[in-house]
Amino acid sequence: MGTGATKVWLQGRIHGNEPYGTDTLLDVLKTLGSSGSPTARAIRAACTVHVIPMYNPDGTELYIRHTVLQDGTERRIDLNRDWALNAFVAKESKAWYTYWTQVKPDWGLDIHHQGLKYDTETDEPITMSLGISLAPSGPTLPDIRGGEFDRTTRRMQGYVYEQLSRYGYVNIDRYSVGGPGQYREIDIKGGVASAVMLGLNWNNLNPSGHSHPMVFFETYGGSIGQKSRGKAIQQNVRGATELLHGMATGAVAATDPMIWHRIPHVPYVGYFTDTGATTGWPTRPPV
Repeated sequence: MGTGATKVWLQGRIHGNEPYGTDTLLDVLKTLGSSGSPTARAIRAACTVHVIPMYNPDGTELYIRHTVLQDGTERRIDLNRDWALNAFVAKESKAWYTYWTQVKPDWGLDIHHQGLKYDTETDEPITMSLGISLAPSGPTLPDIRGGEFDRTTRRMQGYVYEQLSRYGYVNIDRYSVGGPGQYREIDIKGGVASAVMLGLNWNNLNPSGHSHPMVFFETYGGSIGQKSRGKAIQQNVRGATELLHGMATGAVAATDPMIWHRIPHVPYVGYFTDTGATTGWPTRPPV
């Protein structure tokens, strides 16, 4: 959708039991394709948006996180961990990676679900967590392109936080794993969002090492009423649209990257990696 020079990659439902990505991106597509609003026109003029509403159709059909290999083994594969030099087991991974190398996006967004959690100060339910798969100011991201992706991803999520904070039904924090006294930010190199930032070159399909910043939204997706479900989807639609518009107009580029560190978050003790290992905080300060 759109005719602009900036190429955008939006993906949802890489986990089959997380339907908000599909609901959100179909709504975004409908709006971008039919609306004559200044926002939609600005996005279409500045961007060409490549949208994958349902990354994992087999997992969606079964309503499970994984996909199931159709090779007689019935092996279950987490598609969000299948972009790695020694991976690409699933056909979906090969197909979407090949498409990604052809598009060569400039930035991306991935939409997920998470469990219900509460603000540690107000005890109010968190409606959305903003995440970056390679922790800002952490072990990996600051060393990519001299910290460019570190600053850009913080600007992207900081801008979304500022825009969505205007809506009373949205309660945002930063994404975390673990529990009290053991909260950690993630620094997972094997996920799709990390692979695109690291410039993965699998099967020599990306010999130039193309890479780009990418962030994700996490929304509670448990057993909630239809009204609450509608609000959960709407906050994702608003967040994705605001991010598209902010990137298209340059408003994100003008955002202070330090806003990321002011988004409500639990006290962290280190990082969680894709190997299950944990590390302490680095000495480098956020910039």
